[in-house]
Amino acid sequence: MFKNSKTGYGLVAILLHWLMALTIFGLFGLGLYMVELTYYDSWYKGSLDLHKSIGLSLAAVFVFRLLWRHFNVKPSPIATNTQLNQLAQTAHILMYLFLVIIMVSGYLISTADGRPIEVFGLFYVKAIDFTFDSQADIAGQIHYYSACLLIGFVVLHILGALKHHFIDKDKTLIRMIKLQKEA
Repeated sequence: MFKNSKTGYGLVAILLHWLMALTIFGLFGLGLYMVELTYYDSWYKGSLDLHKSIGLSLAAVFVFRLLWRHFNVKPSPIATNTQLNQLAQTAHILMYLFLVIIMVSGYLISTADGRPIEVFGLFYVKAIDFTFDSQADIAGQIHYYSACLLIGFVVLHILGALKHHFIDKDKTLIRMIKLQKEA
C-alpha cells in the first residue's frame, strides 16, 4: 500500500515522515557542531558544504511531501484525538512554517556573497540577484532561532505521539510506524 487510505498512512507518507525527521535532527546536530568550528578547523568547509547539500535535498523532499499530502487521501482522525486535534494541526502547520523559514534563511545565508550553492558536487543552485545589507548575519539569526523553535515543536510532537500510544492507547503512533490494513 503506497498511498494513504481512510484508516492509515501509506508507505510513501510513512517513509517521507521518518526520512524528514531523521534528516532534521541530523541537520540540527550538524548545525550546532558547525557553529563551534573556527575557519581554520579542518572540517569547517566540509561541514558547511554537507549541511547545505543535505538542507537543499531536504527542501526537495519537503516539496514532494507537500505535493504527496495534497494529492492523497488524509486518514480519518482517531476518535480519542478530538480534544487535541486542533492543537496538533496548529503544531503541524507551525512545524511546516518553521521548515520553510529555515530553508529560505539558509539559502539567503549561503548566497549572500552572490555565489551559487554546490549540492554534493553534482550541480549548483543559483544565487538570486537580490541581496540586502547584513544578509548573512540577519538570515543566520533567523535560521538559528527558527531551527531551535522547530526542534521545540518536534519534541512536543514526539511527546504527543507517546501520549497517544501509552496513555490514550490508540493507533496514532502505530499509523505512522507500520501500514494498516483497510477496515
